[in-house]
Amino acid sequence: MVMAYLVVRIKGTVNIPTWARTTLDGLNLDKRFRATLVPETEESLGMLRKVKEVVAWTKADSGMVKELLEKRGRKAGYKPITKADLPKEYKSMDDLAAAIADNKVAMSKIEGLKPWFALSPPKGGFKRKTKQQYAQAGVLGDDKELAEIVKRML
Repeated sequence: MVMAYLVVRIKGTVNIPTWARTTLDGLNLDKRFRATLVPETEESLGMLRKVKEVVAWTKADSGMVKELLEKRGRKAGYKPITKADLPKEYKSMDDLAAAIADNKVAMSKIEGLKPWFALSPPKGGFKRKTKQQYAQAGVLGDDKELAEIVKRML
């Protein structure tokens, strides 16, 4: 079963090479602490591995997606998403969140919604280094504990 990845940009915009910036633009991550949901495909995993020095990612479940949509989801004019803004085929936020988490619909394909979430820095700060990979006791790359950090960023 194909899931979606929750991707968060950890590093800022300074000293990022052009090739990495192009990849980040393709992922809709143009600023620090922006999050997005990308499908779990070979292409998107390749993009994530290419910019692993700048972003952290983990598998997203429908509960996490629902929380992001409710608290940080935005439409044009940067206004919060209401029930009226949901596409006709989804009756509630739960249905939309489940569809995104199960990779049935992409964030960028939903009309009127911003394809990213603006997060704040985590309350209590990062508990691990932000300049090292997850395997080296950092937060970058494929981070199993990213969901807890994102909950503190909402």
